[in-house]
Amino acid sequence: MKSLLVGTALLSSTALCLADDHRHSIDHVLIVSIDGMHQQDLARCISDKTCPNIAALARHGVTYTNAYTPGLSDSVPGLAALVTGGGPRSTGLFYDDVYDRTLYAGTDTHCTGTQGVEVFLQEQVGIDAMNGGALVHLDGGGAFNPQQIPHRKVGGKCVPVYPHDFIQTNTIFEVAKQNLRHAHTAWSDKHAWGTDWVNGPSGKGVDDMARTEINSIDGPAGNDFTGSYDGIAPAYLHTEVFDDIHVENILNEIDGKDSAGKTPAPVPTIFGTNFQTLSVAQKATNLSGGGYADAAFTPNPFVKDAIAYVDAAIGKFSAALAARHLSDSTLFVLTAKHGQSPADHARLKKIGHAVGTTLTAYVGGGSDPVTGNNLGNGQVTDDDVAFVWLNDPSQRAAAEALLAASTACPPVDPTTRTVVAVVPRICADNGGAVIDLGAMPWKFGDPANGRTPDFMVQPNPGVIYTTSQAKDMEHGGFAPDDGHLALVVSHPSLRARTVDSRVTTAQVAPTAIRALGLDPRLLESVRKEGTRVLPHALSEYRDDDDN
Repeated sequence: MKSLLVGTALLSSTALCLADDHRHSIDHVLIVSIDGMHQQDLARCISDKTCPNIAALARHGVTYTNAYTPGLSDSVPGLAALVTGGGPRSTGLFYDDVYDRTLYAGTDTHCTGTQGVEVFLQEQVGIDAMNGGALVHLDGGGAFNPQQIPHRKVGGKCVPVYPHDFIQTNTIFEVAKQNLRHAHTAWSDKHAWGTDWVNGPSGKGVDDMARTEINSIDGPAGNDFTGSYDGIAPAYLHTEVFDDIHVENILNEIDGKDSAGKTPAPVPTIFGTNFQTLSVAQKATNLSGGGYADAAFTPNPFVKDAIAYVDAAIGKFSAALAARHLSDSTLFVLTAKHGQSPADHARLKKIGHAVGTTLTAYVGGGSDPVTGNNLGNGQVTDDDVAFVWLNDPSQRAAAEALLAASTACPPVDPTTRTVVAVVPRICADNGGAVIDLGAMPWKFGDPANGRTPDFMVQPNPGVIYTTSQAKDMEHGGFAPDDGHLALVVSHPSLRARTVDSRVTTAQVAPTAIRALGLDPRLLESVRKEGTRVLPHALSEYRDDDDN
């Protein structure tokens, strides 16, 4: 205990010394995620001169050519890496649709039912979705949906588990607020209430959380912001409308107002947003103009337009910072939560929900028709990766045997690239794998603790677990195109530099905290996973590579 107290005191004194260091000049960190942006997209648009504003950031910044997600590439663990410094092992965040064997359903307010519940960190968390309601409000209805807030027993009481209770480590927002006097934080994202977890376990990390829901209905066609506005125009143009809201949020915050532009507010200490337009343009079918023309990431028209749109928005941010004389005091981080797969359309295979079909006898045994919560039989979540949660440990051997026996690919129609016969084949026989996560608790945590999936199925590159005719790309797992991301750290004092050594997007978090003059070890994930500051990102610190 004495050693622990001494260590804590040393950590606190280090943070104070850094915060009081007069050499420190960074007062703001702006983090922008262009969801779906591969490193290849960044390199190509700079060389082709189609993203002049992003190129301008790179001219005064460090470009990391081998930046990867620290683990999974779903938007939730992707964002968690940026704001915690860790992967699923420490954060407990695997996906936006997960399962926890220790929790009770949102409707089980006395914790008397069966343990094991599906946990959403997406649009269902807003009250609009209560009783399966339509998502008619941009702010998700203005409150949490109690049916999608699971419960746990604590000291004999049955208490709700909000998304900020679900994350297992603190965030950069909490660290800034707890260690910097007058710190102010802000964030804008795609789910109004599902993204509440960025507040961290305190529930108070973000002062100005813009509650915007991308899946809210908008337009005469009855689609959300990921679908065509009028049923005719490409969907990504509608997504630009949603992203425009976030652009205004950031511009208002730079201008000394709250995200809505209604009241005066300090320019945030840490703030940022993400763009969805590129991701939607990538997912659009290749035939319609989405995705890429070849394996070299030559953009098709939708992707080219989407990058131009985002670049213009980046230009607005840079211009606003300059106009308010904030450029010199702001570290600008441009990156992505995730990529998209497959870039090479020739490798695409859509094989439906093959993992769930294979394991029908063991998982997915029915859901509550009101809440959608699974009733205790486990769960499969899939995109271009699949996760399997088994509620009964005795099923492990049988489930693993079924998966191992079904790794071959089913026949796929060469035109539609979809499966032509219903066969239990998961397509993990050539570059894919069935991975028993229970055998590697040091990497993802122990399934016995309730949160970690039992199995992960990473299919062959190019395979996505869908038969949808509306999308040709997906993300979520370890496919080659999922995790290799754009990453630029920019500041006027930095000279243009390229770093080719492998880094992870989790290193953004300790870099942000160090830039503000604080000890990165104040982040729990940094301590647990040993995450280092990005090399060469902070020119004012000669020892930045050693943290």
